[in-house]
Amino acid sequence: MKVFANECTFDYSWEEVSTANWRKYCPWNEKSTHVIAVDTLSRHVDPATGILRTERLITCKQSAPKWVNSLLGGLDTSYVFETSYVDPVSKKVTMTSSNMTFSNILNVRETVVYKPLDATRTQFVQDAKITALCGGWQKVKNAVEEATVTRFSENARKGKEGFEAVLAMSRRVFSEEKQKEQASGTMTA
Repeated sequence: MKVFANECTFDYSWEEVSTANWRKYCPWNEKSTHVIAVDTLSRHVDPATGILRTERLITCKQSAPKWVNSLLGGLDTSYVFETSYVDPVSKKVTMTSSNMTFSNILNVRETVVYKPLDATRTQFVQDAKITALCGGWQKVKNAVEEATVTRFSENARKGKEGFEAVLAMSRRVFSEEKQKEQASGTMTA
């Protein structure tokens, strides 16, 4: 098993980050073109805790290295199951995801947490546990796990850049909407 870990800070409030998180795979994010679809399977608010639990299926264009892709069957599309928990009281978003495609050969379990550092900054912590399950070939297992960690590292950099663009656009759009509301409020008053 290999572990990928990543941590960074977004210069946006937790409220901005937790709201924009739902738009992470939208057209504003030019770095997530591999995501074909995001389907919400279920969404529920626990009445006792206020925690929003959401399950989503994320469909992606396969981006594995060609040698890994051919080893695993050469499919062009992959599926990821994601469960997220938004706790408005503790101001924490926790997302867990696991691959559904090739899960009998490669198991990837990712956890992402967003929590506020202060009123204007949000901490992002990501880790992924990657386990190749391909028989007794240790060299092949190691190569598959290393390639997956390398891909995670590349995608983490792109993901941060893309999410920064989504955050900036969200801030701008919300600001414009707020100005429109204020302008229409002063006109009717």
